Amino acid sequence: MKKKMFIVSLVALLAGSLLLVVSNNSAAQSKMHIKFSTWHPPVAREVKTVFIPMLEELKKRSNGRITYTMYAGGALGKGPEHYDIVAKGLSDMGYFTATWTPGRFPLSDVLSLAAWVNGKDIGVDIGNAMYKRILNREFPGVKMIELNGCIQAFLWTKKPVRTLEDCKGLRIRTPGGHQTNYIKALGAEPVFMPLGAVYLAMETGTVDGIVTCPPLVLAFKLFEVAKHGTIATFGCVTEGVIMNQKSWDRTPADLKPIIEEVCSNPFRTSGGLTRDVYKVMMKEIAKKGVELYNLPKKEENRWFMGFQDMTRKWVADLEKKGLPAKKVVKMYSEEAEKRDVKCVACPPEWK
Repeated sequence: MKKKMFIVSLVALLAGSLLLVVSNNSAAQSKMHIKFSTWHPPVAREVKTVFIPMLEELKKRSNGRITYTMYAGGALGKGPEHYDIVAKGLSDMGYFTATWTPGRFPLSDVLSLAAWVNGKDIGVDIGNAMYKRILNREFPGVKMIELNGCIQAFLWTKKPVRTLEDCKGLRIRTPGGHQTNYIKALGAEPVFMPLGAVYLAMETGTVDGIVTCPPLVLAFKLFEVAKHGTIATFGCVTEGVIMNQKSWDRTPADLKPIIEEVCSNPFRTSGGLTRDVYKVMMKEIAKKGVELYNLPKKEENRWFMGFQDMTRKWVADLEKKGLPAKKVVKMYSEEAEKRDVKCVACPPEWK
């Protein structure tokens, strides 16, 4: 009887082991298909030199087990909808811009403060550090892959802008967030409109200029209508790569580390929109006939003092709502300076 029970137990153990091996082999061979969404047009540098290379790298490192479909140019929805496009599962992974949904991610707007960030790889390092320290509270229900502030934005206009006085009365398209207040601080009028509408608006005189980053000047051919660039950083927007939580949960366990390694800083992985590429873009814009003007230090300080006043006001408004905005600004300045980035919108007395 004992011998029979032993044999039954041995058979059960072997069967269980075999089942485990088969199960593990099945998991190792399982595949996943990622639907990736972004509002950037298909010809944009972000798509061609960052997102597609990133997704190709996932395919390569997974030995073809990860495949993808790219939905660029707002194929699944408008720019401000891209967080929800991913969160609701219309796509598995995507690039969203937090600044385009005012009030939804209030503390995360800190990443769009005016700072001299001239490479998105650096912007990701700062954003990821801030996410781990405090900003994670603002993004429940999704898997955060990476969070960043965009490459610094400049002022691009039809006519030369050299001084604060030259800004008075100009109508300037804003990306939203802090940049709206910076435009007001200069005495200009911020105007909201989709990026795709800016070219015609500048051509017809509906707006006099735009605050945006160099990649979008090239992607939307704004160099044809904005022949003057004033190089004073306006910061830009807060954005990043997120993944639908259910898509992440059903991702095979051995593929998760690959996704995190490749996508946690897609700009460094791909080599796209880094500091070196930034220099190339600025040269390209100049070759397109755009006159680039660097503000003298004294004039630059006049602009940035106005930006700092806007930061003080923003902090005061959020702290009335019980949010630790001043603490977050100080954190951001610390993380920026660790990476040789100066946040010009941070009031000097807070550093």
